[in-house]
Amino acid sequence: MKRVIFCWIILTLSCATMAGGDDDSQIVLTDTLATSQTKALYQNLHELAPEHILFGHQDTLAYGMGWKGTAETFDSDVHRVCGKFPAVFGWDLGHIGDANNIDGVPFENMKIWMVEGYIKGGVNTISWHAKVPGSDKNAWTQESVVPRILPGGDLHQEYVNKLELIAEFIGDLKGPNGEPVPVIFRPFHENNGSWFWWGAKWCTPEQYKEIWQFTVDYLRNTKGLHNIITCYSPDRFDNRDEYLVRYPGDDYIDILAHDNYGSFSSLDTKAEAQKMIDMLVTIANKHNKVAALSETGLERIPNPDWWTDVLLEIIKTSGKGKQLAWVLVWRNGRPDHYYAPYPGQASAENFKKFETDPFTLFMEDLPKMYE
Repeated sequence: MKRVIFCWIILTLSCATMAGGDDDSQIVLTDTLATSQTKALYQNLHELAPEHILFGHQDTLAYGMGWKGTAETFDSDVHRVCGKFPAVFGWDLGHIGDANNIDGVPFENMKIWMVEGYIKGGVNTISWHAKVPGSDKNAWTQESVVPRILPGGDLHQEYVNKLELIAEFIGDLKGPNGEPVPVIFRPFHENNGSWFWWGAKWCTPEQYKEIWQFTVDYLRNTKGLHNIITCYSPDRFDNRDEYLVRYPGDDYIDILAHDNYGSFSSLDTKAEAQKMIDMLVTIANKHNKVAALSETGLERIPNPDWWTDVLLEIIKTSGKGKQLAWVLVWRNGRPDHYYAPYPGQASAENFKKFETDPFTLFMEDLPKMYE
């Protein structure tokens, strides 16, 4: 009888380990009521990270060099070059309330593309280049706004009105069985710079934390959205304290990320880039969170071998770079402002090598991310 019980215990523990039930492989979302698909996505991002990195591209389905998508199309410059779609689809909620977002993408089309990307197995992440609530002043307005949108501020209700629109948008994202589509939400990014109205010069660390916490609580608790994974992403930083000075807390953040263009432009700044990657992953591990490179890229990609010789070289030879869950390059907005190759672009052939590297994952390479 004792032998039977012993064998049963061993079998149970083995099954738990295979299912990711051990403490080393399981991480927990901040939302205890998160949907099963949202929990699965978070766990899968965590488990894939040591062996692979997901490739992402902003607005990739909406437009490219010489073309513009419609609600009926599913196309991308990335696909036109390598025959696969990005694993991560980047979107932006800037100008929510208008017909089109900050980049001219119709919000109704964005919903369609996000759902289709989810059905095909991809991952959706949304940033928010927010206007000053109650005005047409853009995200780059350099004045003190955060104290005014906090509870008790004269713009607080205007801010709540924006959150209502965001809640409606995210709530409209439904899968084929009516399930909420998981999204990675990355508001108030690059907070340690001062080019946005939520930046370091325009609000205190305490005010920044408070507006982040209010935002998450409102969407999660007041509006009942449980398909949101939160992502915190400062710009370049020198040390752990600088990265965390505005950190809203472990109860509000699921992913610790980092936006960095300059340090990844060439191998001249390889050491600088790797220092930040290693610090980021170290901080994420200590807080039991996923790490990601949420924005990077080389504008117009003049180096034809940048994808393998710079981007992959920096990440793969960094001490902890392989623990990043994804890397996202910015949008292909116009002939003088693009970050992914298109057919005939100087780095297109090298990008194909980047895609075939076993370390990189595109949409077609992904396992079932929502199971």
